[in-house]
Amino acid sequence: MLHTARLVLRKHDLDDFAALHAMWGEPAVYRHIAGRASTREESWARLLRYCGHWSLLGFGYWAIEDQATRAYVGEMGFADYHRDIDPSLDDRPEMGWILSPAAHGKGYATEALMAIAGWGDAHLGARETVCMISPENAASIRVAEKIGFRETLRTAYKGDPVIIFHRKPKA
Repeated sequence: MLHTARLVLRKHDLDDFAALHAMWGEPAVYRHIAGRASTREESWARLLRYCGHWSLLGFGYWAIEDQATRAYVGEMGFADYHRDIDPSLDDRPEMGWILSPAAHGKGYATEALMAIAGWGDAHLGARETVCMISPENAASIRVAEKIGFRETLRTAYKGDPVIIFHRKPKA
């Protein structure tokens, strides 16, 4: 569990499913990622994948709660999706983030990602991390750059253009 000034970052649990599924049904959430709302089945698989990462790899995604209201506002963390992408991400932990529309524009992404990046620097050793962002997602690109990611490559994933960013751990 991690805490920031305004947020609680904790493991996912079964009670998160409804909020997670509702969030992935919001156009502002999925438009730069999947291009469509997630089905209940896809949301369920996502929740299980988040929990499985921690169990198998020792890293994963945190559920993000507003500290004052305890509302579920998003999820972010590290993953290894074994993406079929060229060039390969070479088993580097991939950082990802998503916030509900109600949490957009409040600085929550930067606040939480700074805490998660610090956790990664302490727990992933000297491993470089990556993230993959749609070139149209200017807000996520700005956040990535704020936490130390640098663009290294433009390519395609599942037929859509993406930018690959790399971040070196801080000593």
